[in-house]
Amino acid sequence: MTEAAAGLVAAFERIAATRMAGLPLNNSALRVQAVGFRPQDDGYLVGVLITPWAINLVMLAQTPSRELYLAPDCRRTWDFPSGSYEFMGGEEPECGTYQFCSLFSPAFDFHDHASAVETGVAIMATLYAVTQADHADRRDAARLAGQSVAQIPTTRRGFLQGVFGGLKG
Repeated sequence: MTEAAAGLVAAFERIAATRMAGLPLNNSALRVQAVGFRPQDDGYLVGVLITPWAINLVMLAQTPSRELYLAPDCRRTWDFPSGSYEFMGGEEPECGTYQFCSLFSPAFDFHDHASAVETGVAIMATLYAVTQADHADRRDAARLAGQSVAQIPTTRRGFLQGVFGGLKG
């Protein structure tokens, strides 16, 4: 785990033990864990943060800073091979500013921590995967119009359906 991801985990472990402790939206089967963090653009990392109350895709600077600061109610779109996703901002002393895209909130769909981690791994793999055949018509239209297929927006619902559409269990 990188130092930046360790700072993020430390921040959310503190939050879990203080302001989120005992709240009914916590899933007691989950704990704070960073999953699959990897470099994204110059100086940034992206990965999945599991907490007892949510699972988020997180963008953070490799060293704590205010580079990723977003004012309240502001959003930033990040582009990945699988599509474009909107992120909101946060800031904690242990990791500086970060941006997050909520994937599961609350995280009651998970019966154990291992399944949440497995989901995080699948999300990271899918984030960098090319869009699937169900978007073929949109890709073809973009291609014929001379546009990049990477510019076709993807919703969180479409992303998650792509991740979990093939999972049966």
